[in-house]
Amino acid sequence: MAGTTADGVLILTTGGTIDKLYFDALSTYQIGDSVVGSLLQIARVTMPFRLVELMRKDSLELTDADRSHIAGAVADTPERRIVITHGTDTMTQTAQALAGIGGKTIVLVGALAPARFAESDATFNLGMAFAAAQVAPAGVWIAMNGTMFPADRVRKDRAANAFVAQ
Repeated sequence: MAGTTADGVLILTTGGTIDKLYFDALSTYQIGDSVVGSLLQIARVTMPFRLVELMRKDSLELTDADRSHIAGAVADTPERRIVITHGTDTMTQTAQALAGIGGKTIVLVGALAPARFAESDATFNLGMAFAAAQVAPAGVWIAMNGTMFPADRVRKDRAANAFVAQ
């Protein structure tokens, strides 16, 4: 249920694998329109939320200025519960940029396969992040692989293609 309310959840999209598309055998993946709103509609989410697209970038292309923009959007919003869709490669770096924001529950989430793929982890991860934003204490969290990680105690294990505690 889209709407603006400080009691709802703000969802910021930044790009990443969750929103990637594949055109043909000669193309590379590109980030397309976000599917997050559709996923929440399919899930029949009734909790008020507001969806804002900040950017469409692969996380390897994010700059310090992009991270400052994300942090500014989080700091300036009246919502206290925020979900950020993000590419997995530099998710922990963005989490570090958000660490100084107090009084808000911030959950970063991504996917290891695009949401448009039948065998994607995107829907599960997004649902987990949306729920975590409602119940986790204030701080910065990463929701991946069926686990909620404190953002300062997790890393992406590229060999295992999973997030693991550190």
